[in-house]
Amino acid sequence: MASFKAVVIEKTDGGQAAPAIRQFSESDLMDGDVTVRVTHSTVNYKDGLALTGTAPVIRRFPMIPGIDFAGTVEVSSHPDFKPGDAVVLNGWGTGETHLGAYAERSRVRGEWLVPLPAGLSAAEAMAIGTAGYTAMLCVLALERHGLAPDRGPAVVSGASGGVGSVAIALLAQAGWHVVASTGRPAEADYLKSLGAAEIIDRQELAGKGRPLGKERWAAGIDAVGSATLANMLSMTRYGGAVAACGLAGGMDLPASVAPFILRGVSLLGIDSVMAPKSLRIEAWRRLARDLDRSKLAAMTSTIPLAGVIDAGRDILDGRIRGRMVVEIG
Repeated sequence: MASFKAVVIEKTDGGQAAPAIRQFSESDLMDGDVTVRVTHSTVNYKDGLALTGTAPVIRRFPMIPGIDFAGTVEVSSHPDFKPGDAVVLNGWGTGETHLGAYAERSRVRGEWLVPLPAGLSAAEAMAIGTAGYTAMLCVLALERHGLAPDRGPAVVSGASGGVGSVAIALLAQAGWHVVASTGRPAEADYLKSLGAAEIIDRQELAGKGRPLGKERWAAGIDAVGSATLANMLSMTRYGGAVAACGLAGGMDLPASVAPFILRGVSLLGIDSVMAPKSLRIEAWRRLARDLDRSKLAAMTSTIPLAGVIDAGRDILDGRIRGRMVVEIG
């Protein structure tokens, strides 16, 4: 069998070895009914955790990390896909329990794949990636809750990151007055270019908050968790909701029940990894329709496969703005 280039992480007695680029045999790919020639991937926060070993994301070795890819079907026995089809994959344990995206080939189950929406290139799909797809899942959840721009502002935490950047662009495009929370004041012009109407310092949402704060927004998208989410909930208007999708600030939630039982606020949990295919297709359809391509380009940078290893540490250290596309080939 042929070999191909991949980022590979091996197990050592002390945990996991540092990632390295090497040749990987096609015969060692895992079971699946579709083989994809991967052309593009991206770097998400979870990828940073996996690449650095900061958290136990990887649960089998050797592992090719990377939770997202876009590419072209080469071989398929799945009825929905044929050679030449352009496809996207997000989650489903790739890069964790199933060999992932930082490679020139991937063999996966066809039900994990979504057809690349018309009008999106593979590079644009990975500029969106799991971060942007998750942001759209948040927007869809707020819409299903009945929230609209006429209810008041929407706040976005972690605004300079991947989820936050796409969330701002999507909410602004839909007509929301967007409040962007960031710890990087130098990014104010960038955030305003995406559609943010107000910039607040993340310290306003940090630290121990009161059970109820002043009502400031009708909706929120939170990619941080912990005290940030607790404070965001405490400041949400009556009948509003916050979609929570991240834990960069921690997995705890030091909150009170007050927003829920005194203001009827809802906390909407967002899972992108195992979301059903019908919801994935809807999210990608809406992204292709609603996301301003010029704003997507403004938040995107590109690196080669060899740059992935350093990018893993950079994203954990908060040195990556917006989205990063990895050119595999």
